[in-house]
Amino acid sequence: MASTLPVFSALIRLTASSKLTFAGISSALSAGTKKQPEINKTVGAVVYRLRVGCPWRDLPTAFGNWNAVYKRFNDWSRKEKLMGIFNALVVDPDLEWEFIDGSIVKAHQHSSGAACEQETAIGKSVAGNTSKIHMAVDACGLPIHFSVTGGEVHDCKEAPKLVAELPKGDYIVADRGYDSEALRLQIKDKGAVPVIPRKKNSTRGNDEMDWCL
Repeated sequence: MASTLPVFSALIRLTASSKLTFAGISSALSAGTKKQPEINKTVGAVVYRLRVGCPWRDLPTAFGNWNAVYKRFNDWSRKEKLMGIFNALVVDPDLEWEFIDGSIVKAHQHSSGAACEQETAIGKSVAGNTSKIHMAVDACGLPIHFSVTGGEVHDCKEAPKLVAELPKGDYIVADRGYDSEALRLQIKDKGAVPVIPRKKNSTRGNDEMDWCL
């Protein structure tokens, strides 16, 4: 479930520039069922929880039984319905520039420790139990791809996998945390121009950097 809440966050951003509305999302999630009203409530409940950060148990009763909402959300997660909608929303992105970065999210104190066969993407870092969202956005700042790892995973370690999944763009922009000649070479092999500043102790310097980007 660790990777599904970021999907919903990305869906909120993407629907602002897409013809697919939350009504369309609800319709897609309810495919094959006759529970459209409950689906609408669940979508609203998940969005509400993202905005206020409350535990599942503290969802307002207007959204229905919290446990039913939680179970339905987990079911969507297992069936990868949310990722399917995310991918459907990435339509005609502006690929002149692609930006990549990572952000740490502190995990709830009860989020780890239980037996689980699936990867939970929760790791130990300075802040305790954390996850890290590695996000790629287009020139308009809209999500086009992401991955979730434990919070201890360095940006540069996950970057090759992230870049490999990106559509071809003109430029791929990142900060000094992605300073790696191997990554620059991978970006060039994709036909894009890497715009990644080198660290201050680099002997090669940043003479070729386009600081406007």
